[in-house]
Amino acid sequence: MSPPPRFRFALCADDYALSPAVSRGIREAIAAGAVTATGAMTNRPSWPQAARELSGLEGRAEIGLHLNLTLGAPLAPMPRLAPHGALPTIREVIAAARAGRLPEAELRAEIDRQLDAFAAAAGAPPAFVDGHQHVHALPGVRAHLFDALAARGWRPWLRDCGDRPGRILRRRVSAAKALALALLSRGFRAGAERRGFLVNDGFSGFSGFDPGADYPAQFARYLVAPGRRHLVMCHPGHVDDELAAVDPVTTSRERELAFFLSPAFAEVCARAGAAPVQFSPISSRLTPP
Repeated sequence: MSPPPRFRFALCADDYALSPAVSRGIREAIAAGAVTATGAMTNRPSWPQAARELSGLEGRAEIGLHLNLTLGAPLAPMPRLAPHGALPTIREVIAAARAGRLPEAELRAEIDRQLDAFAAAAGAPPAFVDGHQHVHALPGVRAHLFDALAARGWRPWLRDCGDRPGRILRRRVSAAKALALALLSRGFRAGAERRGFLVNDGFSGFSGFDPGADYPAQFARYLVAPGRRHLVMCHPGHVDDELAAVDPVTTSRERELAFFLSPAFAEVCARAGAAPVQFSPISSRLTPP
């Protein structure tokens, strides 16, 4: 008989609806019992169909909004942020946020549109909200997200992209990226909790998206030094022409998916004394030593 897990963690697949093939791969990982949450990009053309294709997976994973301000086109014109019809790069958004130059009215309107598009296709509010390239946590964006959710009376859990430096350094994987994001999103947790939103405690999953990397070994590092409500992000999926046209992360998605569909995933979790679970039922009593 296997011993009970020392801790539980939520495994969240980013980028649902980025392309039909990515969505198909994520559904396979949910059906396999690996992925326990996925965030949807509701400004992508395949979102309405991808939402319908979640039928049959009810209760297997939490479905949330993957707020997107950096890939593809907005749901309506944004003359200042996307003057030529395409959303800016994350570098441009970060620079504008730091300089206080983000167009606030446009941002709030697009956040509203993406939230509404989620509810229209899913038939319910999102279970959680995070952001593509973590844009939801940026100063200049986060307050508009909090306001938009509060105006609807919605209380999804929110992704805190930061973690304690000591935990990050103990994991020894993409530490520079993780530390930079923890600094950039500083204050997000406090702001969310002041508004009554539940957030994760512990966050990992940063990757260089190297298709030749040993992903199982990398994933084992994500389970080191977990927080009390630990959240791991991942990017599984199949590759199609639509994905290749808009995102450079391709082959590594298939490597991640293959791992989640293999016995190796359960083996890695067992060695760490960990078990994947939906975020909402994670108990703070299941805190590892």
